[in-house]
Formats: sequence, structure tokens, C-alpha cells
Amino acid sequence: MKRTFLIICFLLSVGHIQSQQESAFGSGEWFKFRMSYSNWLKAGNATLQVKSTRLNNKEVYHVVGKGWTTGMIKWFFKVKDRYESYFDKDSIIPYKFVRNIDEGGHTKDIVIDFDQENNKARVNNRKHNTIKTFNTEPNIQDMVSTFYYLRNNLDTDSLKPGDEVRTNMFFDEENYGFKLRYLGEEIIETEFGTVKTLKFRPYVMAGRVFKEEESLTLWVSKDKNKVPLRIQADLAVGSLRADLEAYKGLKHPFKIDVKH
Repeated sequence: MKRTFLIICFLLSVGHIQSQQESAFGSGEWFKFRMSYSNWLKAGNATLQVKSTRLNNKEVYHVVGKGWTTGMIKWFFKVKDRYESYFDKDSIIPYKFVRNIDEGGHTKDIVIDFDQENNKARVNNRKHNTIKTFNTEPNIQDMVSTFYYLRNNLDTDSLKPGDEVRTNMFFDEENYGFKLRYLGEEIIETEFGTVKTLKFRPYVMAGRVFKEEESLTLWVSKDKNKVPLRIQADLAVGSLRADLEAYKGLKHPFKIDVKH
């Protein structure tokens, strides 16, 4: 559940990055995902919501992501996660990131303030009452803002199977390099009907959680919204899947071929 929620927050990115005149999202957009273990046991839910606000006299988007376990799973492993990102409306560059989680008793409460001009990240660990400053790459992204930055700058017309993109994120106290490979187009059945999608393969670290580096598959709608519709994760034991089950506030028409 934890790993899948993290993936939802930023795995909507691939292809050749270029400027687009039309934004893929706006204030008021909201997604809700249903998590299931081994494709039948409900494991939890996750949401992503976009709002407009001001931070240090700047117009920004404030995105809040939440994840939590439900049903039988929560009796064995309870998860309650909250992620927040404040990023510039035009450049989609983050100024502030919040991670407040409780995963089976493992807790973190971290606030990161980004100094994009000087390539610094100030990490306030509120649980341990420590403040540290780290060097970052230019125009660094946080885990949540990456999702919106690359989604907003995705040139789908130039995508070819095998295309890859790499981007730099800062997470907790370290810089993180992320890579994703485009696999091609696929038509899938969703809660809303039959939808044409773009299919991707994110690279992850094989080991205790994932079977191998290519254990994840992501499907997003082939339209101007780039809606994340499904994520499949092959775990060391079983599999985890996230499906979009509700949405509102899309900026563009959602292209559904056959509606349910």
C-alpha cells in the first residue's frame, strides 16, 4: 500500500519534455484510487487534490495526497499517510513539501523548504526536532510536484515505444534519480468504460518489496488530461494494484470510448 501510493504521486511522466500552451490540470482536480492486493482483496484508498493558494506572496498550487488502509488489511497493517506540495503555477517548481505518515507504527513528520535559486533543501524533521540543509540539483522536484510537472509538459505526439525520461527529485534527505520507459498504447477496461491509454514501465529498486527493477506497470489516459488510471505492482509476495474509481474537476474532456 505504502509503495503504491508513492508511485501514484509521481509516476505520470515520460517522453520528450517540451513546453505546452495548454495546462493538463487546474485547481479543483481530484482523484480517488482503490487499492487491491492480488487483484481481489481491497487494501486501501488514495486521493490527490489540487487547490490554489498563496505561499510567501506567490501564487501556487497546493496538492494534498492521502493514503490509508481499509477492511481486513488495516487490522494487520494500518497506514495513514499525508503528502503535500506547494509549487509555482507557471513553472511547476516546488517551494515546500510535507510528508506526515504512520505506516504500521512507523512514523515520519518532515517539512522541506526548497531554495530554488541557490539549489538548497532545508529539511525540518519535526519528529526528531532536527533541521538540516542539503544541496540539490537545479529545478529539483519533490515527489508530488514531479507528477504534475512532467504531466503538464508531456509531448505525447513524439512518444515511441522504448523512449525513456529521467528526472531528479529530492525525497526526505537525499536526491533521487527516477527513470520511466514508454511501452506503447493499450485499450483497457476501467470503472468508467473502455479507455485508450499510454502504458509505461517505471524502474524501481529490486529487493525486499519488488521482485525486480521492472515490477511496475502504469496506464494513463491518452488525452490532454493524462489521467492515471491503473498501476500494477508485482511484489516479492503477491501483487498490488491501484485503479482510479472516482474523479472530478478535470480540465479537459475525459475520452471514454464505451461508457458503462
